[in-house]
Amino acid sequence: MENNINNNTEKKLALFNVKPIFNEELPETNNLGPEEKAAVMRVMDTGVLSAFVAKFDPRFYCGVEVKKFEKTFQDMFKVKHAVSCNSATTALQMAVAAAGIGPGDEVITSPYTMSATPSAVLMNQGIPIFADIDPDTFCIDPADVERKITPRTKAVLSVNIFGHMPDYDRLRQICDKYNLILIEDCAQSPLAHYNGKYTGTVGDIGVFSFNFHKTMHCGEGGVLTTNNDKFALRAQLMRNHGEVVVDFMEENDPRRNEIILGNNFRLSELHAAIATEQLKKINHLTEKRVELAEYLTRKLKAIPGITTPLVRNGSSHVYYLYAMKFDANIWGISRNTFIKALRAEGAPVAQGYVKPLYLIPMYQNKQVYNESHYPFDSKYYDGNPDYSKGSCPVVEEMFEKTLFTTNICRYPLTTVHMDLFISAIQKVWDNKEQLKALDLRNEQKNESMAAITSHFRY
Repeated sequence: MENNINNNTEKKLALFNVKPIFNEELPETNNLGPEEKAAVMRVMDTGVLSAFVAKFDPRFYCGVEVKKFEKTFQDMFKVKHAVSCNSATTALQMAVAAAGIGPGDEVITSPYTMSATPSAVLMNQGIPIFADIDPDTFCIDPADVERKITPRTKAVLSVNIFGHMPDYDRLRQICDKYNLILIEDCAQSPLAHYNGKYTGTVGDIGVFSFNFHKTMHCGEGGVLTTNNDKFALRAQLMRNHGEVVVDFMEENDPRRNEIILGNNFRLSELHAAIATEQLKKINHLTEKRVELAEYLTRKLKAIPGITTPLVRNGSSHVYYLYAMKFDANIWGISRNTFIKALRAEGAPVAQGYVKPLYLIPMYQNKQVYNESHYPFDSKYYDGNPDYSKGSCPVVEEMFEKTLFTTNICRYPLTTVHMDLFISAIQKVWDNKEQLKALDLRNEQKNESMAAITSHFRY
């Protein structure tokens, strides 16, 4: 791929119908190879594609490939238990259930994440309470966590967003002070570490994803990690019809007291075999991702008004997404206009990440199950969670005006693509005066539309 930015024509913005910086589509990531194919055929030859039985005997814990995968994960991440399941979404539900969350219990979590994170709380009839994020790490803000603790709070569900982490020292202090369980959503942060510990082992429970879009994947899959025997057992019971399994235990077995409503969250032998091979590649893939991200950071420092990702002292960043902050005051244009111009150049960028989750209809209406308002309105719950706009001002600022991301720091891309990305931003900077006029026209158009809307409303 060649960068022809020196051509006088291409110094003009592609937004105005000239050739873009990226003149070819970026290649898709595909880190599957002959190793994964061989693993699949090995399982196919056995004829055993799944080996779970909802009965308390050795088959309860799964088959050969699942056991191998879990052991490999335990050894790699230096954790006592790794409980596999069919997605990170179900792993989150297992984590919340393992923590003993039920009707009337509150779990404090981030509103800046995939919907599955707080939904796991609702699936267990608990109440998600949203704490604001830190404006530099985009992870949950411990100070706001502490402000939102009530007598009903049972756990904190932190999200290691974009591949980085919050201040876990402070979160751990808070959880210990109020006797709360600390759960880590590590879907975007495998191999990131905090003060010498891998994410997923800093808190009481960790959750990982093997979704297709993640650094390591097997199509769909998830893992729950913990050093707590009780949490591990409860997770195993939930993934495999635990309400039946306990009936097979001996009458004097204390584990019979861990009665938990189970489900089918099991990982197949096929997926486990692929995941084991993916674990062998994760170090290399992560190293390449970090190398590209660090290269991008060095180069972007020359461009004003762009804040590159923070890496907290004592921790690492694995850059699932490369998240930046845009300073509209320095650029003189809105972030949305900036993103529009960058996309026209073919640069892979997105604005705002996800909408703060408390603003989506389910939380605005406090309505989850049919016409009822359970669990928000129930005899078990006397709280009143605040899901109003403005309740988490930092995350709203990031979503609406400031934050933008790119997924360019990934296999099989190279520093050539990083240079093209930087050239695209530089090109937009050089043409920002042209964009100011476009910004003004859009603003005037929006004001006119607002006036029309107001007229019709009243």
